[in-house]
Amino acid sequence: MMRHVLFGCALCAALVACGEVEDTRSGRPVWHRQEAFKAILRAFEPMGVQLRAEGYEPESFLRYARELERIKDEPWSFFGADTQYPPSHSLDRLWQEREGFDTLEQDFLRATVALKTAAEGRDEGAVRAAWAAVEKTCRDCHKGYRR
Repeated sequence: MMRHVLFGCALCAALVACGEVEDTRSGRPVWHRQEAFKAILRAFEPMGVQLRAEGYEPESFLRYARELERIKDEPWSFFGADTQYPPSHSLDRLWQEREGFDTLEQDFLRATVALKTAAEGRDEGAVRAAWAAVEKTCRDCHKGYRR
């Protein structure tokens, strides 16, 4: 029994030590884009929680929408051709089909502006549709270009 406990502890310690690979390249572009996407998620997800939980709060939603619109451009400049290395989660296809990726980027940028505009109007139906449009751009990009 004691051996199983020790083995379990050793396994947990090994898994914790294995964490994500650190971006050590000059300028840390992969790290910067991952951090930018995390910030986008921190602005976007609370809006979804409001809409899914039927607790739409127009003023709070608008603050998140404004924040999302403010930071929407941050990750894109960090997708240079030389940034396909761990810890990147991007597929090689992103650089092979760059035009398609760029189109999805533009779709996301337009959708975030439309979401902020809908949030300013405070019409829940319009807000739901605009939020869903942003979510679709994220899903489409992940489906095509992220592992």
